[in-house]
Amino acid sequence: MHIILLSGGSGKRLWPLSNDIRSKQFIKMLPGKDGEPESMIMRVYRQITQVDKDADITIATGKKQVSAIKNQLGDKVNICVEPDRRDTFPAICLAAAFLKDVREVGEEEAVVICPVDPYVELSYFETLRELAFLAEEGEANLTLMGMEPTYPSEKYGYIIPEDKEKVSRVSTFREKPDVETAKEYLRQGALWNGGVFACKLGYLLKKAHEQLDFTDYRNLYETYPSQKKISFDYAVAEREPSIQVLRYSGTWKDLGTWNTFSEAMEENGLGKVILNDTCENTHVVNELNIPILCMGCKNMVIAASGDGILISDKEQSSYIKPFVDEMTGQVMYAEKSWGSFTVLDVQEESMTIKVVLLPGHSLHYHSHEHRNEVWTIMSGQGRAIIDGQERKVKPGDVISMPAGCKHTIYADTELKIIEVQLGRDITVEDKIKYPDCDKV
Repeated sequence: MHIILLSGGSGKRLWPLSNDIRSKQFIKMLPGKDGEPESMIMRVYRQITQVDKDADITIATGKKQVSAIKNQLGDKVNICVEPDRRDTFPAICLAAAFLKDVREVGEEEAVVICPVDPYVELSYFETLRELAFLAEEGEANLTLMGMEPTYPSEKYGYIIPEDKEKVSRVSTFREKPDVETAKEYLRQGALWNGGVFACKLGYLLKKAHEQLDFTDYRNLYETYPSQKKISFDYAVAEREPSIQVLRYSGTWKDLGTWNTFSEAMEENGLGKVILNDTCENTHVVNELNIPILCMGCKNMVIAASGDGILISDKEQSSYIKPFVDEMTGQVMYAEKSWGSFTVLDVQEESMTIKVVLLPGHSLHYHSHEHRNEVWTIMSGQGRAIIDGQERKVKPGDVISMPAGCKHTIYADTELKIIEVQLGRDITVEDKIKYPDCDKV
């Protein structure tokens, strides 16, 4: 089974845990298989491989998310990187060209496309296999998965089928309605449109060439920023006459807001959290190293990270986005392919960062023109390369690197480092990268 997982989003609705680098699908708050919290993307990948251990998975995403994907999934998954954000149709076309020209997938093979962040059970992925079979063997050009609604929602678009059979021709689509209109849709047997569909790879490529100007994957990648922005629904689904829908009646939740996300949490508090016995229906997530005490809190969500603190009524938490849009500031935490960093302190001429470097990984060999740096090794073993000279490092070691000094560090075991940056012009742009040092 070939699956394209669409991983987008800018991390506004689950602020302050999500940001422009860490979107909601990377937040580790869901109950995992071994008792450890896992993220949406980790959960979905685990579930797919449980159902089909040989599934060929490609994640279509933007450049900012690549490091977090590699951090959480390693190199087990293919990544098709969008050089710019152009909505779902160009993203799917780029991934289709990637499958054909890079992965050498045949045009007659079925491809399933779905979001990376649904909260579902294994039955959802069993249905994806059925969806792929219908795409490969059925008569319709396009097969959608329609979610059986559990209430008249204003948040989702609707698929109106011709009948109430498990597999039905699609009559029409409807945009997000008001509650009364949604009730009428439900009486008609309408289904939620969860953005899940399957078709043959050749069909995707045909639609791509009809609407986008490109020759192959490399050419589409190079011209991607100039391609039109349009959703797959508008570009293809709503115009396709040969289209059917497969009903899915299992668990399906879109954890797009704090209100819905908290429903999937196994415990009311994550991190250093105390809720007294007068609290009701309140969930707290604390990434700070200080305790949060809640007393008499009812129907609330509280979230704290280095980026800020949210204290909200659960219903009101759905309207967070315009307020977060107005906020600007330093990203205080991010996961990278090599580990993670947490900004601990920012002053006028200094910044203090905690760096966690995963075993077998390293930082780029680089230098800075306008700042000095000092590394203090907190734990772990590794090797630092300073101006081409290698030295082993252990807990308690302090390494000073003046401006212009080329440096990197390699982790033999997990390394935890306190990095202090000193200078009047501390910016992410002040970094010159060099080829990997041949000393290691």
